[in-house]
Amino acid sequence: MTNPLAEAIHLDQDPYGLDRLLEADIDILTQLHEQVLNERGAGALATLMQQVQDSAARAADGGDPEEPGRVVGALTATQALQLAQALTVHFHLINLSEERYRSRLIRGTHSEVAGTAPDVWPAVAALGPAAARVKNLRIHPVLTAHPTEARRRAVSSALHRIAEQLDRYDDPGSGSQERDFAQRRMLEEIDILSRTSPLRTTPPQPSDEVRTVMSVFDQTLFQAVPRLYRTVESAIADGEPGRCRPSVPGFLRFGSWVGGDRDGNPFVTAEVTRQTMSIQAECILKALATGADRVARTLTMSEDASPPSPELASALARDSVTAPEIFQLIRKSSPGEPHRQKLLFVATRLTATREGQIDLAYREPAELVADLSLIQTSLEQAGDTRAAFGELQHLIWLAETFGFHLADLEVRQHSDVHRRVLDELLGQLDWDPEAPGSPTRLELLDSLAVNGWPAHVQALSDATREVLDTLRVMSWLQERWGAQSCGRHVVSFTQQAQHLVAVRALARLAVGDAALRLNVVPLFETGADLSGAVGVLEEWLTLESTRSWLDEVDWHVEVMVGYSDSAKDVGPASATLTLYRAQTQIVEWAQRHGIQLTLFHGRGGSLGRGGGPVHRAILAQPPGSVSGRFKVTEQGEVIFARYADVTLAQAHLERLTSAVLLADTDDVVHRNRAAAEEFDDVATTVERVSRETYLSLVRTPGFADVVAASSPLEELGRLRLGSRPARRSGAEKGRDLSDFRAIPWVFAWSQIRANVPGWFGLGSGLAAVGDLDRLRAAYRRWPLFASMIDIAEMSLAKANPRLAKSFLALGGQLSVTSAVLAEYELTRDLVLAILEQEELLERKLRLGTRVALRAPSIDALSHLQLRALRVIREGGPGDDAPSEEDREQWTRVLLTTVNGAAAGLQNTG
Repeated sequence: MTNPLAEAIHLDQDPYGLDRLLEADIDILTQLHEQVLNERGAGALATLMQQVQDSAARAADGGDPEEPGRVVGALTATQALQLAQALTVHFHLINLSEERYRSRLIRGTHSEVAGTAPDVWPAVAALGPAAARVKNLRIHPVLTAHPTEARRRAVSSALHRIAEQLDRYDDPGSGSQERDFAQRRMLEEIDILSRTSPLRTTPPQPSDEVRTVMSVFDQTLFQAVPRLYRTVESAIADGEPGRCRPSVPGFLRFGSWVGGDRDGNPFVTAEVTRQTMSIQAECILKALATGADRVARTLTMSEDASPPSPELASALARDSVTAPEIFQLIRKSSPGEPHRQKLLFVATRLTATREGQIDLAYREPAELVADLSLIQTSLEQAGDTRAAFGELQHLIWLAETFGFHLADLEVRQHSDVHRRVLDELLGQLDWDPEAPGSPTRLELLDSLAVNGWPAHVQALSDATREVLDTLRVMSWLQERWGAQSCGRHVVSFTQQAQHLVAVRALARLAVGDAALRLNVVPLFETGADLSGAVGVLEEWLTLESTRSWLDEVDWHVEVMVGYSDSAKDVGPASATLTLYRAQTQIVEWAQRHGIQLTLFHGRGGSLGRGGGPVHRAILAQPPGSVSGRFKVTEQGEVIFARYADVTLAQAHLERLTSAVLLADTDDVVHRNRAAAEEFDDVATTVERVSRETYLSLVRTPGFADVVAASSPLEELGRLRLGSRPARRSGAEKGRDLSDFRAIPWVFAWSQIRANVPGWFGLGSGLAAVGDLDRLRAAYRRWPLFASMIDIAEMSLAKANPRLAKSFLALGGQLSVTSAVLAEYELTRDLVLAILEQEELLERKLRLGTRVALRAPSIDALSHLQLRALRVIREGGPGDDAPSEEDREQWTRVLLTTVNGAAAGLQNTG
């Protein structure tokens, strides 16, 4: 079988041979996949796969557009399912090759090949007092449970095993016997993969999602995080890294919504949240104990060569009486090795902490860091600086970064849930809001938050008990694992100050005077909410409960801004510019009131959810909005794309860190402020007209039904991507746009090859400016505008208007189809004109090649999906109507094509 993927690689563009390695990986995996199909008697399937890919390629190149449909139209449901599964495996193998390729690029010694950031660190070091900047740095990725990873864990595991054997096969040191062994194992694993259903039979439970995310920490982050700190140390250190005390603290913190986000997910309960933290603590304490034991067994220097400090000697004497039997065994196994003895005792205490042995357990991570620092200082005083600041320092960084709870577990709930709970509880009070002199609801809630509730008020409904139990669990987790373990409560759809004080009032009822360090985080999501954010924050700041809490936390405030719902609400261009303006206003509000602000970005990961190159996005933020602190959500397929490999994880964290350090430099701040002022009229016009254009589309009568009929939106729930339901309600008739969650909304548009959430309305907005030279100047000088154009370019490149037209025709409204296609052409033409290009991605060669490589196979899957949708949606009259069995078979075909296209397009929600 020919390999169009390998043939499309331009070897003359790669003087270092890395593209040849990608070609070799694609060749071997494609050939092995074909061999597997032939061995199982499915050689005809391999031929069919090539046939439909070739026909789709010819159609895309101006050939007969009906040819792929005729090929697919002749298939039975069984043949279509087999083809969809084979194409899905094909994409998984290509993705594996490209992941290895990216890792090689990053590890490459040539920065012009790597395309990542070895050049950035000298710029960071040249900032001046870099050590002082790093001291106050805080990078805070938050992993979410949003269901956007279409692959089953079984598929991911199989690909991991194939990658291991491919490493062995590619190793220059492997002999012919070793390569034969690796090839045999790859054939075995590809055969298993090709026979593994890509579809989940049951939806994952929240605990499954938690354990899946734990694998990211175990497999990559525990290695990547210390490597990141070493990179930063190398950039700013005065002395030799690894031989002097590092000036780089543990500035990373990870957060998680997995097991804490209950917004629209009835399966995340207080008990689930409690269990989640137990799983997290088990993961990190086991890692720390293993790490301590490993490092301890290397500290074999004798007390003569490296004498213990008086402080270490005293600590060992205390340990010998704290646990005499255990310490006697340690001393016997490591005689005359005091540093090793102490670290082995640390490992023992960590195991005791994990197992809940109170007498020996650490009470908090600070105690562990103190013990490790004691060993480090003793080694330093003994002149053993390499042992002091080598692997032992890595262990200290892990303890500082992850504590005993691994990631700050955050609770999120919709403001409307709290409103309903409070309606029940306030109904038990003698309160008449209409009575003269009666406090307003806001004033009453503020008073209850400060002074407490009457004793007779109690939860009556299960929903209210669950909300209160969640707050009680947060208090318990803080008592068990520390205040940082679970203290943030994010309020979705914050629209009033009372939505924030409501959580504090409910917490007072739930825990009374018991300890609960509660950080209530507003989440502004829609266009209107973002525009009104400062008004809500101003009113919230007047409350006694707010000011009392701010005094406790040194007036530090966290505010979250949403990207996906705002884009669904007002369109991608309007949302981008509204978000920029809202962030600027929130920064000014914080500065007026002396508030230390952290903006929490709900950027998601896909293009339709505010995704894009993270380094560039940070450098495009409004002046003053970063200030050394950056917090962002990462989800679904983005988590595994960024953290599935140690090298990729380290590179991603380096991009985050370097961008945050550079974001507040005078040059960047001046550039962003000057550009925003210079092109304010452009932004105002694009924001207004793009919003109007987008709203004219989505407010078309019956528009939501058109989207549901022309896409697999209604079937997405059967993919069982996550534990959260795909819709906010169960209604299927009389659909409303607000009922669609942002994730399946973006997912559906990517499946029908239109990608509306990534670009629609932008073309009309750009056209309204009417000055191409000015738009080109904005692209050159304003990073935010450039980022918006580049994201639109990528989104347009992944779209296929010819296929989108066929999908949208299933919705039965020609006006919707015409509007989408006309705006596509307008947006594409203007984006190309601004970029001064003939084709999309022509200046992003590697990215353009990746998209082009996949196009024939993705188009083939799209034709299969169209066939399945037509059978399911249209059926036929009388005898032509499909049976329930046929409809169910084609539904399975549909879901398989959705899964495969997600792998091919490499973004879901």
